Amino acid sequence: MIHFTIEEENLVCVYYKADRRRTVGRMTAALPDMDGDMQALARQTIRKLEAMTDADFEDMRLLFTDE
Repeated sequence: MIHFTIEEENLVCVYYKADRRRTVGRMTAALPDMDGDMQALARQTIRKLEAMTDADFEDMRLLFTDE
């Protein structure tokens, strides 16, 4: 199982779109609009999303956490 940091989970929540592939697509499309630190976080999150299965993604409990 792939573990996400709170920041990564929050990013997935922001760009969530029905399934893993679409979520990755939305996040990837937003990369040019992000600053350097956010791009690094997004790329790291995208790599984790791409490494997991669709079933694992569907089983994720996505909770946006306001720190």
